[in-house]
Amino acid sequence: MGSRGEEKHMDYTISALAKLAGVTSRTLRYYDEISLLSPKCVSESGYRIYGGKEVDTLQQILFYREMGVSLEDIRKMMTAPTFKRLEALETHLAALLKKRGQINAMIATVQKTIASEKGETTMTDEEKFEGLKEKMIQENEEKFGEEARSLYGDESVDASNAKLKGMTQEQYKHMQSLSEEVNDTLKAALQTKDPAGELAQKACALHKQWLMCTWEKYSAKAHKGLAQMYVDDPRFTAYYEKIGPGCAEFLRDAINVFCGDAK
Repeated sequence: MGSRGEEKHMDYTISALAKLAGVTSRTLRYYDEISLLSPKCVSESGYRIYGGKEVDTLQQILFYREMGVSLEDIRKMMTAPTFKRLEALETHLAALLKKRGQINAMIATVQKTIASEKGETTMTDEEKFEGLKEKMIQENEEKFGEEARSLYGDESVDASNAKLKGMTQEQYKHMQSLSEEVNDTLKAALQTKDPAGELAQKACALHKQWLMCTWEKYSAKAHKGLAQMYVDDPRFTAYYEKIGPGCAEFLRDAINVFCGDAK
């Protein structure tokens, strides 16, 4: 039996590596096409052959994919002269530990809620409220985290999450009330078909107030970018379509007017 070191450096055909990593051969071919992961060599019979170095590279790629990083960003990072595999692994571990902490907090809250429903314990309003905020943060990360972090950066999203987590019940209720007021005003404005009109601009001002409940600082450019994402992302579009047909586009146009040519 070979040593673990020898096993690490054994060679794999594309199908064997795909099976080992839980991906498809088509995926590996695509990684080769975009210069993200090329085989060590091609055999005389035309088979792609991958060695230990390629296995390690694939592992790192899949780590990044699990974190929601785009293939283009992965390629840029891993081909950069400053890329260090150990540092990348440590960063990935820190992100996983942070995610585990969020999940553990949610598990604890759900367990308390179940016990409370069964009459086994009493859950305070404060505990219920903290759990609600944790749930909102976790759901936002799962649904929109990749897009938000790509658009605004990790620092801004983390700051927004921290601000939400630190909200008092009164601040949280105010944010929820603002959200309802935005939607009601937007619904009425939609009937005017005028994104530059008084009602539409009032909806934009309320929308800005609602954003500032969690944003650290306001940026017209970021506001416009978010409005465009409402149109580009079908999940957001579906939400606004419930207010009225074409609502996402209407809000985007209204916010562009609201923000003017501000950068």
